[in-house]
Parts: sequence; structure tokens; C-alpha cells
Amino acid sequence: MTSARRTTRHRRIRAARKPAIGALAAAGVLAGAWYATAGAAPATAANLTPTTTAVALTAKFPYLSAGYNNTREWTRTTTAVAPNGTLRVAWPAADGIHVTPLTAAGKRSGADTVVKGAKEVGGLVAHNNGFALLTRVSDTNKWKETAAAIIRYTGGKQTFRTKLTGTASNDTSPGLDGQLTWNGTKYGAYFVVHGAGGFADGHFGDKLQYVSAKGAKLGGGWDWGCSHNEGIALHAETTGAFTSLCFDDWRSGLFVSTKIGAPDVAPVVQREQCWAGYCGGTFPGRTGDLVKSSTGRYATAFASRGAASAKKNPDDSSGRGWTVKPKTGTHQVAVAFMKNRNSGPGKAVYLTSAAGTENVNVHLAPYGKDRLLVSWESLKNAKCAAGTCTGTFTGTHLRLIDWTGAFQSADKVVSTRISGDIAVLKDSTLIWAYAPVTPAYAKPLTGASPTTTTLRIARLKP
Repeated sequence: MTSARRTTRHRRIRAARKPAIGALAAAGVLAGAWYATAGAAPATAANLTPTTTAVALTAKFPYLSAGYNNTREWTRTTTAVAPNGTLRVAWPAADGIHVTPLTAAGKRSGADTVVKGAKEVGGLVAHNNGFALLTRVSDTNKWKETAAAIIRYTGGKQTFRTKLTGTASNDTSPGLDGQLTWNGTKYGAYFVVHGAGGFADGHFGDKLQYVSAKGAKLGGGWDWGCSHNEGIALHAETTGAFTSLCFDDWRSGLFVSTKIGAPDVAPVVQREQCWAGYCGGTFPGRTGDLVKSSTGRYATAFASRGAASAKKNPDDSSGRGWTVKPKTGTHQVAVAFMKNRNSGPGKAVYLTSAAGTENVNVHLAPYGKDRLLVSWESLKNAKCAAGTCTGTFTGTHLRLIDWTGAFQSADKVVSTRISGDIAVLKDSTLIWAYAPVTPAYAKPLTGASPTTTTLRIARLKP
């Protein structure tokens, strides 16, 4: 367990906190090839053009959210596949979280289930006869904030609603940034918490809670881990602790938190300047994902500015704080590999390098037996301040790599967007839901989000 951080601000505050070294401008920071490259792309390109199907919605979906400095971000959608091959897509609306049932071909198969009073899509598990949703619900606490909860529906009816925060544990969850996974026996819910009493009163950390198939809380997780947690990844395991990663702003970087909640001894994936807004977006909604290979290795992708230097902060009397000076002004696309669930990786592989181009919305998914699909959105002529950038959108990129990071395809720019979790079918087909609009990152989002009454379901078969 880690001790609470002294600051009380949270990642969703609109004006990002300033690190001691100040914000770096995009221009002139990246000079030369400092990164490990994966080599030239093969001459022959795989077919990386997804097919799509339209699904009409029964309510308006606000498809944008305001991140740090009101940066435009996709509102997360989550697509999950059940053991029988059917699909569920979760998305928010004014009347709650909608869960839309789909066939394996991506077509609507019935009416939405509307989870009333739910505030956020924090994770989704699809079952043959229903689903489980990690979300936020109303609660009574000193901060008047929501509580994290897992809600299970079976046959169209709610079968349990288990709150994961509350007065007994001295915590709330005003923003999950979470993940929900299932190993066939139990759920793992990993999410952001706000201390509401006790040693962590007023501070922000993270929590991992295991829950049984019937909604009972189980042991094995933790009440307080990364502080503050700027991004979460979680992979279910058949036995033992679920594999987890977190972006920690105090220790400044991406860490393996499996079993230990990311105290000082947590293995380092990569040092990054991780003050609020600087890490490049949160796992899994805007950057990241964690994929396991058939041999037990792991890969994670993230938006990175690297580290020109990293050292402990002499002004932090606890000895826990780190100061990282980034190597680049814009975020580049990085992939790191872990040999097992408890270890840090070797040097990250970088897929992009243009100094004036910002890269956002990074995702990673398995592509067949031995390759990985990496996706991201690029912004040219980027102007950056306080860890966030504006620029002109230039496309959604898809690229294949192998498990060493070597390129297995050319860079493919597609009209399809990826705005949340990707489901993997038994035949290795990738499928996800997105709002059919062209992104605009030239200015911050102010006011209400635009809405759509259509989702497109994308399919990509290796």
C-alpha cells in the first residue's frame, strides 16, 4: 500500500497542473532519431481496411468528452464478446448507460438494456445471457460524489449491483478511468478512487477489487495503489493475480502494479512526465491496452514523450517523487514488451518520430496468432502547452508489428475510428464500435458535446 499524496487534485480538473520544468513547446524538441526504431515496413501490405455496419441508436450519444485543458477526447465505447460469439456494446446517454446487443456480424439483435442512474462506461464483460458493467452510481458521502459499482444483468433483469466504494472503505469514485475483466470465475475491477476519510482523505489513488460471479466482494486486490493513477490496464488470468499496469504521476511513469498496487518497488515500464495531462491520455480510453501472447509475454502500447532525464525530486521529503524531463514535445507511439506479469520490459520501440506531429488515441490488439495491430490518430502542426496539444487531424493509422516490434505492414490510414475497447472473436476477427464522424483537434471542447444517433461497427479479420 502506498501512502497518500499531498495534493488533492484529480486528473479530470480542466486546468492541468504544471510540473517544475514547465511545458515544452512541440517545435525544436525532437531533433534526430533518439528512439529505438522497428525497421522499414515490408513491401507487401496486409489488408487493413475494416468493413463497417451502421447501428441505429435509440438515444443521443454524446461522442466527445473534455479532457485536460478541455482537450477533445472520444467518449469511450466498450465492445465485448460473449463465449457464444454474440456481442454487447456499452455507451452513455442522458438516461443512463445503454448496452446494445449485436450478432457476431455486428448487427443489432435486440433492444438496448438501459442501466438507469449509471454515469460512465468503466468496463464491460459480455456473457451468453447478459453482461456485467463497471460504472458509477449515486452515493452518500462527504464529497457528494459517485460510487464505483459492478452491475450484472441476466436475461434482461438486474441480478446484482455491488458498490465498490463507500463510507466503510473511506472512498468514492468521481471518475473511473477503469477496466473490468473476467476469467470465467471472478471479475477484476480496477479504477480511480478519491479518499473520503482515513489516511487518504482528499487524495486520489487507485483500487483493485475482485468480485464473485454472484456479486460478492473477494480478497486479493488493494484499497490504495498508484497515486495519482493517470491510466489503468488490466488483464484477467486463469489463476493468481490479474496483470495490471498504471501511469503514476508522483513516481512519474508507467509501472507494473500486479499484486503490489505499485509501491516504490513496482517494475518500471517507462519513465514519463506524468503530471495531470502530460502522459498522453488514459488507459484504456485514449492510450494503451495490454495484450498477452500465447507464450505468456505481454505487450502494451502508449503515447509517449520519453525521458531525457529522470531523477528523484529533491524537494519531495518523502523520497518517493520523481522529476522527468521529456525527450519530445509531442507524443509519439511506443510499444513495450514484458516477459511475464510481474516484470518491466526492455527498451520501448517507437513507431512514429515526426517532431511536429502529435499522436493520440493509441490502441493495441492481437492480430492473428503472432502479430499485433497498433492504431493511433495523428495531428500535424501541433501546438502544445501544459502537456496537451492542438493540431490538424491527419488520419487514423493502422500498422502491424510482431512480438519484437518489427514492422509487418505499411502504415495504413483509414476512415474508421477507434474510440474504445476492441473485442476479439474466436476466429481472431477484431470488432469495435465508434461514432461515424471526423475528429477535429484544432481547438478545445467547450460547452456540451455534439451527439449522434448512429454507431458504426467495424470488423477487421486477419
